[in-house]
Amino acid sequence: MNFTTERLLINPLSENDAIFILELVNTEGWIKFIGNRNINSENDAIAYIRRINENRNLTYWTVRLIETDVAVGIITLIKRDYLEHNDIGFAFLPNFSKKGFAFEATHKVYEELIQTNEYAKLLATTMPENINSIKLLEKIGFYFDRIIENDKVVLLLYKNFK
Repeated sequence: MNFTTERLLINPLSENDAIFILELVNTEGWIKFIGNRNINSENDAIAYIRRINENRNLTYWTVRLIETDVAVGIITLIKRDYLEHNDIGFAFLPNFSKKGFAFEATHKVYEELIQTNEYAKLLATTMPENINSIKLLEKIGFYFDRIIENDKVVLLLYKNFK
C-alpha cells in the first residue's frame, strides 16, 4: 500500500532505503526508545530490511518529503506475539521532528488501515518516558489502556477502541 499526504509520500520499505535505515536506527531516540539493532553498515541495513520484508507480521513504510524525496521516517505495523491486535508505530529522524511529519504520516496510515476490518482495532505501545510518542498517539485518537511488561520492559499500551 502506498499513501500520499499534502507533504509526504509513504511507500513500503525497500532495500533502496538502506542508508536511511542505517541512520535512523542509530539515532539516540531509536536506541533509547526502541533498542539497538546492531546495524553498523549499509550491508547490515540491507539484511535488516530483508528480514522485515520477509516477515508477514511486519509492515514498514518509508516516509519521504514530496518536495525533495528525502526519507525522514518510518511507520510500522507489527503483529506482536504478546498483543491481541496489530501495533502501529513510528520513528523519525531528529532533524525532521517537531514539524508535524510524524503526525501527518501516522494519521494517514492509521486512517487508511482502520477502513479495513482486519485493522479496525489497533494498539500502540510506548515507554512511559516517551512523551512525544504519547502526545502523538493521543492526538491521533488512541487512549491509554494499561501498563504492560514485555521482556522486563514496562510499556504503556494504547488502543483505538473501547
